[in-house]
Amino acid sequence: MNENDAESPAEPVAHVEIKAVILLVLMGALVLTFLLYIMYARGVFENTQRLILLSEDSEGVIPGMDVTFSGFPIGRVQRVELAPDGKARILVDVTQKDAKWLRSSSVFTVEKSMVGETRIRAYSGILTDPPLEDGAVRTVLRGDTAAEIPKLVASARTLLENLDNMTRDGSAINNTLANIEAVTGRFSGKYGMLGGALGSDDEARKMLQTLDRVDALLIKTDQRVFGKAGVMDDTQAAVRQLNVVLKDASASLKKVDAVLVEAQAAASNAKDATQDLGALRAEVDASLRKVTRLIEEINRKWPFAREQELKLP
Repeated sequence: MNENDAESPAEPVAHVEIKAVILLVLMGALVLTFLLYIMYARGVFENTQRLILLSEDSEGVIPGMDVTFSGFPIGRVQRVELAPDGKARILVDVTQKDAKWLRSSSVFTVEKSMVGETRIRAYSGILTDPPLEDGAVRTVLRGDTAAEIPKLVASARTLLENLDNMTRDGSAINNTLANIEAVTGRFSGKYGMLGGALGSDDEARKMLQTLDRVDALLIKTDQRVFGKAGVMDDTQAAVRQLNVVLKDASASLKKVDAVLVEAQAAASNAKDATQDLGALRAEVDASLRKVTRLIEEINRKWPFAREQELKLP
């Protein structure tokens, strides 16, 4: 090999400009295809409806974050703006194929956890309610875990203080437990619950003795009143005698009525009728005296009867 061959330049590549242009076009097409695929996968070309969420603030909410339902994304935050009343307006685009899960009674929450990103979630309890209309405005509920920690700590401190007060010596609950223990101890005594209710076994024994005496007194009273030859038997006999006497009196009065009728019908026999009336009067007086004596006897035998007065005609 001579020196002229070593120093000669390399042969140029044919159509290098055209190949470079083709390569650039292919790379651009690839990038554009990738972007279009990403946009399609993100639902850019799908039909959507607008949902406006109102919140006290927009902390943690950024455009592009998903709105989920049962863990599945159904919409995306497009813009966050400040409303005239000072609240944050969160503009959400919900795909129409997923809008069926949102109803007029749906509830929307913004949940901010201690670890992780903020999430916007939708809850629909009754799927038979009317569908959520396009452009609906709903107030979002915020759940900030970090903001709840001071409240939980304060509540826990109050609970521990109350628990310490309740378990302290001389506290009301300790005294109550001591009283309950004393009562249950009396329940385990000889007379059981009766001793616990009355305070001691002696009081329970006295109560049982009193009940035995009352029972014996009732038995004697029952025998005295309802037993054989008792007050009730004497009263029944007196009532039967009174019934007989009243029948006699009724018969005598009937005779008086008959005599009076005869006296009115026959004025010429007035003298004889007067004599008959005198005899009947004496018979009626005797019957009434029997009734009076019988009533007095009933009053003596029946201690609960009231004094009664029998007036003669």
